[in-house]
Amino acid sequence: MQRTMEKFLRALRAVDVRVSPAEAIDAHRAADLTGYADRELFRDALCATLAKTADEVRRFERCFDTFFDRQEFKGLADAADAGEAPPQLAEDSPLARMLLENDLAGLAQAMEDAAERAGAANIRLSSQRRLLTRRLLDEMGLKSLEGLIARAREDGETALAERLASKRAALFEEAARYVERQHDLYAGESGRKLREELLAEEKLTSVDPREMAGMQTLVRRMAKRLASRYSRRQRRAKQGQLDIRRTLRKAMPHEGLPFDIVWKTRKVDRPKIVALCDVSGSVANVSQFLMLFLYSLNEVVERLDAFAFSNRLIPVGDILDEETAEVAIAAVIKKIGLRSTDYGLSFEDFAGLHLQKLDRHTTVIILGDGRTNYVDPRIDILRQINERSRAVIWLNPEPESFWSRGDSEMERYRRFCHVVKTCNTLRQLERIIDDVLRTYLPK
Repeated sequence: MQRTMEKFLRALRAVDVRVSPAEAIDAHRAADLTGYADRELFRDALCATLAKTADEVRRFERCFDTFFDRQEFKGLADAADAGEAPPQLAEDSPLARMLLENDLAGLAQAMEDAAERAGAANIRLSSQRRLLTRRLLDEMGLKSLEGLIARAREDGETALAERLASKRAALFEEAARYVERQHDLYAGESGRKLREELLAEEKLTSVDPREMAGMQTLVRRMAKRLASRYSRRQRRAKQGQLDIRRTLRKAMPHEGLPFDIVWKTRKVDRPKIVALCDVSGSVANVSQFLMLFLYSLNEVVERLDAFAFSNRLIPVGDILDEETAEVAIAAVIKKIGLRSTDYGLSFEDFAGLHLQKLDRHTTVIILGDGRTNYVDPRIDILRQINERSRAVIWLNPEPESFWSRGDSEMERYRRFCHVVKTCNTLRQLERIIDDVLRTYLPK
């Protein structure tokens, strides 16, 4: 059972249920206390030990039901043709003996052992299922079984050959189901990670609508990862170092016993972020991902003010606060998006709405292609934004080689930006936001 428990813990990790070494030890102790006879008690004990959130409880229950599903060879259990196998046949092929005698426990154990030798738990892709099924059957003794069927036919024992052939077909079905179950346990998470890797590198300007839900899930996961990382840094910074003098002073009324520990703390300035998102037709996809990403980081940034623009600029923070992210972003696009871009008028609108609120703790992130449709780009306003803020970061979905072509004003805009980068994938977006947070938060 030790090996089975280790495999189960591995399956839990594969479906994104975090299991630390200490929790694994607790799970083994819980199993020792409850035993394995009462399935419900066993499952509840492990769930209480290993699942930390409601989502992990759901993942645990699905994984448990799949992993401990023992329905193998159910078809054989319902068969009425069981009987003792001829002695010589049993010696030539233990597999044939178990099949003819409907030895379900023996067959299940033989399949578990064969799967271990065949490496069925190492499955990662659905294309591996057929190969691993064949390996599992070979480990169980399929070749000797097929040899017996061939000899029985040659010797005229047609009935025995047909019985063995029927059992062999059932064995193939059971092996395929077993490997499919291993795929569900161990390959689902790796397949998801592979898809996410591909989505993270996909151009945001050309996302297939069918992939939008997956992209949004990936954005939230990236934002959660960054939020967790920088929240830990904030907690460490707030705790600081032991203040020995103040601790000893507080201990004097207690005969020198340090009941109250005093730490040298330092103020942690969380960044203020202002986001200006171009939602004109050419870059609307990229902007909605940036807005979703930034709003998922609310626990890290002290203040987040978001604006959207195409020909004019409007604040969109209230819209995003009142609705779910998907509904709100769609409303923003409908209200102001998909029009001809006018950076000059948009910068004028921003100057009237928010320029005086910028300070040396504010990072301004502008996402847009910098294409002004040959109108006044209002470089002077960007200069003022630069002078008042901590940093101006411009994310452009176009390759840098396009920045000097046509109506692009990026070469003029970049003089008043601290950072100008091409950003057209979620991976690039994550790295840039990571850099912004690292600039403000302590190591």
